[in-house]
Amino acid sequence: MGDTLSGTFEITWEGIVHDPVSPNGRHELTRALLRRHLEKVMPDELLAHSGTSDVEDEPEAILRHPDVMVIAWEDLDTEGSIDPRTVLAAIEIVSRSNPDNDWVGKVRDYALMGIPVYAVFDPRTGTGAVFTDIHPTPAGPRYATRKDFVYGENVTIADWTIPTQGLPLYGTTT
Repeated sequence: MGDTLSGTFEITWEGIVHDPVSPNGRHELTRALLRRHLEKVMPDELLAHSGTSDVEDEPEAILRHPDVMVIAWEDLDTEGSIDPRTVLAAIEIVSRSNPDNDWVGKVRDYALMGIPVYAVFDPRTGTGAVFTDIHPTPAGPRYATRKDFVYGENVTIADWTIPTQGLPLYGTTT
C-alpha cells in the first residue's frame, strides 16, 4: 500500500492505521524541540531518535512508528524493526487528522509491547500526559499511572525532566 497511497501506516490489533496527512511544520518543530531537550539531559549512550525506524512486536502483531523514541545507540544496530523491549520511552505528538490513534490506540499498544514510558504531547490543546507503570489486567497489560501536564510546565519522561514552555500549538483552521 505504501507504494500507492501517501502517508504513514501502522499495524494494531484493530487493523491498519493509515494517516494520509503528512505531519505539518508545527508537529515537526515539536518533535525536534522534544528531541533536543531530551538529549541535553540524557547520558551519551542514549538517543532521542526520530528517524524512520518502526517498532515491531511480532508476537502481538503490532507495528508502530513513534515520533520520538528513547533508545540506546547499540539497540539501533539491527537489520529489521526495533525490538520494543529496547525502547525506554515512546513519545507522540498528536496529529490533527487522527488524535484517537495517539490518545487511545497507542496507549493500549505501547503497554502491550512493554514500552515502560509513553508520553503524549497535544498541540491542539497545549496539554499532554505521561503513562507509566505497566501492570497486568484481564484485557492485557495497561499503564497504571497517568500524569497530565499543561504546556509551560516541566514534564518528566522516564528519568529526565524537560521544559514544555515554547512548544508550538496548532493554529485554528477555517
